[in-house]
Amino acid sequence: MGWDMTHAPKLPLAGLKIVELGHYIAAPFATRLLADLGAEVVKVEPPGGDPVRGWGSSVDGNAVWFSVHGRNKLSVTLDLKKPEDRAKLVALLKRADALVENFRAGYLERIGLGPDVLHAENPRLIIGRISGYGQEGPYRDKPAFGAIGEAMGGLRHLTANPGQTEYAPPRCGVSISDDLAGMYCAMAVVAACWEVKGNPAARGRVVDVDLVSSVFSLMEGMLPEYGLFGWVRQPQGAAIKTAAPTNTYPCADGKWLCIAGNSDLIFKRLMAAIGKPELAADPRFATNAGRCAEVGELDAAIADWTRTKTGAEAEAILEAAEVPCSRLFDMADCANDPHFRDRGWVMEVADPLLGPVLHPAAPFRFDGVTPQQMVRWPGVAAGAHNAMVFEALERGETAPLTASA
Repeated sequence: MGWDMTHAPKLPLAGLKIVELGHYIAAPFATRLLADLGAEVVKVEPPGGDPVRGWGSSVDGNAVWFSVHGRNKLSVTLDLKKPEDRAKLVALLKRADALVENFRAGYLERIGLGPDVLHAENPRLIIGRISGYGQEGPYRDKPAFGAIGEAMGGLRHLTANPGQTEYAPPRCGVSISDDLAGMYCAMAVVAACWEVKGNPAARGRVVDVDLVSSVFSLMEGMLPEYGLFGWVRQPQGAAIKTAAPTNTYPCADGKWLCIAGNSDLIFKRLMAAIGKPELAADPRFATNAGRCAEVGELDAAIADWTRTKTGAEAEAILEAAEVPCSRLFDMADCANDPHFRDRGWVMEVADPLLGPVLHPAAPFRFDGVTPQQMVRWPGVAAGAHNAMVFEALERGETAPLTASA
């Protein structure tokens, strides 16, 4: 399949030129978002390719995940230990609006390509840097992966089951701290590019994003609560202490059903649906505060009901009563759900390396552009665009590149 930027749907970041020095997850996730939004992303990989190409399942040696992880990007290979390849990188960056990288803090400086050097070549370049702990501070040189961001940022403490000490608190199942850092970096890079675009005299900035503070930023009111009252929020399991009844309940077929019945009106509808209208009429449960105080009784009554139904049966009954609920979806549920399909959240993409493959849609959409149109091509083999990109550089071309993936 091929894609020509001159004939593609107009996307918000069309014309923005990004160079990715990314490996594993965080920076490539940031640039995937930017590429989905229409930016030209040139992914610079080592000669053996991004190490993440060796992760997970594969078809004929081609990583399945990379079809999504590398989509809408141009791939070139450079050995940054070689002066001539570092010179090619500088040439790429001279025509770029932004660089996104996620090496350990200080790596660019160690190879002679720190921000001062790059800004001497391109004064308006935005440099987005993602690291474990940030570019400064006492921990800057410590190694880190996504699990460390979860652990130190406060999230892993919360994923335990209350009172359970035999097993370690589980990770959330995906590399959430890498993904969060990637989202924040993408947002900050676009903001910095906007600043430069609007001011001819503006100089490029360095954007400093780290895994730990990206997770820490999600901790809601926990920091001010600690500062004011000395409270340390403890694991809450599937419930929410500030709203009731909101929990996840077992069903007859082994499925779990998440129910959010926490407003006064929804609570009454929920109690009617499970055959417990007397609980809705009980003065103790007239307010959310009262329900939170007696949540054990409510959760037991709801669980007694859900245990008599399959997940799908209970979900259908509560949906008819307009009670917010959902079975806990696994990937088979997601891939086959009619709403996922109708909205284009799940789409089939023709991948030359894998064959037909399912992709998740970009998590944003624009009028006049279908989700399918935003996935212009899947992740390609490492270095697939070497000739096209480097020949364009030799010709001195600065316009956005055309890809044939």
